[in-house]
Amino acid sequence: MGDKRLQRRLIDTLYVDAMVLADEARSYFDQGGRVDRDALDPMARVSFSCESLKVTTRLMHVIAWLLTQRAVDVGEMAPRDALDPSRRLGPAPQSDPVAVEQMPTRARSLIAASAELYRRVQRLDEAQIAQMAPVSPARTMLDRLAMSI
Repeated sequence: MGDKRLQRRLIDTLYVDAMVLADEARSYFDQGGRVDRDALDPMARVSFSCESLKVTTRLMHVIAWLLTQRAVDVGEMAPRDALDPSRRLGPAPQSDPVAVEQMPTRARSLIAASAELYRRVQRLDEAQIAQMAPVSPARTMLDRLAMSI
């Protein structure tokens, strides 16, 4: 019971973090970063726009995954259903380090924060898959033999 409560708190915290970051990114890339973007050369402006889309994509994948976990937690979805490939954490677009290095400080910060949040959730997704993976009959037999010795 305590483990489930801890997982719920972790999911809720990550969800709040993702929503706050999504709001910050939207605010910056839509409005606040306009002056920063306009100060860039034309190719860097294209990179700036591409990176804003990558941040949004990462965050939307994270938020969708977290909402799926919440649905499982409240019984709206079976845990096995959450393992369906369509409900797993979507792939994150990779940022070009050279392009990111040329971005304004605030843009770099948002890019890094979205990538780090994605990595944190990705570790949870991978752990969930490993935990739910079916155990082979041979592994079960070996485990039983090891326990009997």
